[in-house]
Amino acid sequence: MINFATIGTSWITEAFIRGTWHHKDKLHHSAVYSRDYNKGKAFADKLGCDTVVTDLLKIATDPSIDAVYVASPNAFHYAQSKLMLEHKKHVICEKPITVTPDELEELQALAQQNGVVYMEALMALHMPQWAVVKDAIRKLGKISHARFDFSQRSSKLDGFLCGEHQNIFDPKMAAGALMDLGIYCVYPALDWFGEPQSVYAYCQKLQNGIDGAGGAVLRYTDKTVELTWAKTGETRLGSEIIGDEGTLILPSISKLTNMKLVLKDGTETVLSADPDKPFLMSFEGADFYRYITDPTAADELKKINELALAVSKIMFEIRRQANIEFDL
Repeated sequence: MINFATIGTSWITEAFIRGTWHHKDKLHHSAVYSRDYNKGKAFADKLGCDTVVTDLLKIATDPSIDAVYVASPNAFHYAQSKLMLEHKKHVICEKPITVTPDELEELQALAQQNGVVYMEALMALHMPQWAVVKDAIRKLGKISHARFDFSQRSSKLDGFLCGEHQNIFDPKMAAGALMDLGIYCVYPALDWFGEPQSVYAYCQKLQNGIDGAGGAVLRYTDKTVELTWAKTGETRLGSEIIGDEGTLILPSISKLTNMKLVLKDGTETVLSADPDKPFLMSFEGADFYRYITDPTAADELKKINELALAVSKIMFEIRRQANIEFDL
């Protein structure tokens, strides 16, 4: 049994915890960290956890806690993960795992030095649908073009536009559309097609300078992959991969639900359903447990972390080209 603590009390933390309930014999939620005790207590009570902590060092030094799920604002990921890794806690950290690739390389080396697991919580990467996509890609023939979009109008946008502070639109939190949504487009592009020959990126900024929407064009020798993302509006078309033998339609690039393969003769095959979010998140929890407990999974974890670093480097290049800056 792996006892894990959580940092953060947002909906994504709740979904991760509920996802681990599919593996109650392997993962046990043993502590909630929140700077606000009352907020943490309400969150813990809702999810059946008995322990609430307001001091991160108590989490790091508690011998009964084996692992930590980090889901704080992006700007805190590096320092909080580092503290846990220094105390030999396994860490699964929400995307983006760090703000810069240099930070990620440092923490990956620290994890290896201390013999603990450190990984990015990118939900789709661990779902069975990820392998389904790779199999479907082989049926598309010669791929000329792919378009990945994650545009989801933020529930926080109206408040932000009215002058309310929102972490997700705060440059001091290393936030914005690219870091929150664009990463879901970068991951499949790099894993399914490899690293591009060149990148061209752009963004549209909101009144405080944070990116509200943007995109990138990844050029390969034989194909072009277009990535777009936004927190200012909603996609209705989804994503697709186009080959000379057929098209793979992906209504949700983050959840890979309701996917459909359409061959050139018009034959259609539905490839995935639409389960709830905690079930989808259960797979990353299962892999986190497996990486901790199964030595034979070391090579798989290594590949996952190599991909995470490659994604971080592309994200950093997109930020550079689009002039996305944070006030850290």
